Amino acid sequence: MSDTRSTTLLIIGGGPGGYVAAIRAGQLGVPVTLVEGLHPGGTCLNIGCIPSKALIHAAQEFERAREYAQDSPLGITVQAPAIDIARTVAWKDGIVRRLTGGVQALLKKSGVQLVRGWARVLDGKTVEVDTGEGPVRIQCEHLLLAAGSEPMPLPSMPFGDKVISSTEALSPASIPRRLVVVGAGYIGLELGTVYRKLGAQVTVVEAQDRILPTYDAELTKPVAGALERMGIELCLGRKVMGLNAAGDAVRVQDATGAETALPADQVLLAIGRRPRTQGWGLENLQLDRAGNALRIDDQCRTSMRNVWAIGDIAGEPMLAHRAMAQGEMVAELVAGQRRRFAPAAIPAVCFTDPEIVTAGLAPSQAQQAGLDCTSAIFPFAANGRAMTLESTDGFVRVVARRDNHLIVGWQAVGRGVSELAAAFGQSLEMSARLEDVAGTIHAHPTLGEAVQEAALRALGQALHI
Repeated sequence: MSDTRSTTLLIIGGGPGGYVAAIRAGQLGVPVTLVEGLHPGGTCLNIGCIPSKALIHAAQEFERAREYAQDSPLGITVQAPAIDIARTVAWKDGIVRRLTGGVQALLKKSGVQLVRGWARVLDGKTVEVDTGEGPVRIQCEHLLLAAGSEPMPLPSMPFGDKVISSTEALSPASIPRRLVVVGAGYIGLELGTVYRKLGAQVTVVEAQDRILPTYDAELTKPVAGALERMGIELCLGRKVMGLNAAGDAVRVQDATGAETALPADQVLLAIGRRPRTQGWGLENLQLDRAGNALRIDDQCRTSMRNVWAIGDIAGEPMLAHRAMAQGEMVAELVAGQRRRFAPAAIPAVCFTDPEIVTAGLAPSQAQQAGLDCTSAIFPFAANGRAMTLESTDGFVRVVARRDNHLIVGWQAVGRGVSELAAAFGQSLEMSARLEDVAGTIHAHPTLGEAVQEAALRALGQALHI
């Protein structure tokens, strides 16, 4: 006989959206149960954002050490550096354990009931969880779906053996001599860069004719230049046909139909992610869909009363911070507060080298939206802090309405620009104008000065260019 429990809010999925919703609901006194099959933190903490950034940092440090073994203008010399990849992975795993342990402590502090196991939805009020020690049936008033997403497969090249996803790529037992990355989006380029810095020969295959096709071309030029200098080979406008008969090369086809083979000891398939909607009874709810994702309104309500959806399962943008904000909102709605999800902008960061950060509208997007806008760029080549960091490629760009100078978008590309995301998002959320940013004293010397200088340039008042 199964164990039956009841709760007010039942959350399926302990990723950033799910655990934040649980913590906030607990803070508000809502009885809440969170079901998670693996470890709290979801893809982001366990096999995504955090471990990938850890490996990016390790690879950057190793590359720097190798540069110092040559002729460094800083006057630093080292003997031939080496890397113990097993120790690197152990360090990365230690960070993950500390963070997931912290999440569990926060859940406990907020009075959240954590049930370890795999959920199956029976109806909009009932879920059965396979805990490995017998089924647990949980009944609820509100059901929050936060099951996240999963790597997208390629019919001609299924996962297995030499073909890995980002999950396996984040815990390498060794570094392959030749790695072929399928997909030049942010996941493929972030991890491809890591493997190249760790010593692999890397080839990136992309069906479209440029890298990072969701970003505008001006932002991606410095990244493309850096990839070329690193020795990463780009095969753009190519269709992947699968592995060859021997399984040691990737067959690709160009626009003319000509086929070539790219030697590969390992293949990283990184063509994107899709909402995790299969295999746990979601079809029993017959919820409205938006493509593969669940359709939600501006309160994250699905088409069934008291059934909510947040994060990747609700489609793009698939960003952890979006899921967190949605989870917080849903918890407050369940607690009786009045909220809606209407952010002015959601920043997005691509942790390539150099990094890219965007918030709001790019110039072309503003034009498509019918806005008469002006834009201005301030290059890091004119920024003192960028010079001291030996990274002057890239720029900050601001987009603002021509009539009232209301800022509608920010973009930047350069080393360390991810840390500008907060300033970008805040200025958009507070409806800042060019004069607001231009008139704010920015600390010197910092990369943030480029933000002020871009606003000044848009006003025709540039000081350092």
